[in-house]
Amino acid sequence: MPEADFDLVIAINLKGVFNCAQAVAPHMIRQGHGVILNASSVVGLDGNFGQTNYVATKSGVIGMTKVWARELGKFGIRVNAVAPGFTATEILSAMPEKVIEGMVSKTPLGRMGQPADIANAYCFLASDEASFITGETLRVDGGLVVGT
Repeated sequence: MPEADFDLVIAINLKGVFNCAQAVAPHMIRQGHGVILNASSVVGLDGNFGQTNYVATKSGVIGMTKVWARELGKFGIRVNAVAPGFTATEILSAMPEKVIEGMVSKTPLGRMGQPADIANAYCFLASDEASFITGETLRVDGGLVVGT
């Protein structure tokens, strides 16, 4: 992997999350509450062949989520992450059907996730129903790890 490719993904996926939190945290501190929700991935928890840069960023997001939950909790700010698994989005249109079928066959629920599945996880974590959850990474993967 060329270093420039590594650096680009780090700049977007890791530094981008850092910059967003830096922008919103002062406002949330002033108001005495808030929720920061970060985007990770199941590969940030489990790794994935050939994706060193991407895995490093998504693992880093999980680490930042935990640190910020500790640092910002005293200000009434919750910080969590969502780790989606195999999700039916446009990016998969370039993937061979055989690969998609293979991933679905390894998912205990027998299907790909839908964008609404991921959105619902974010909505839950943003809601008052999750008011005592912070520093967590919620896997939304249809049991993929269990099934592999």
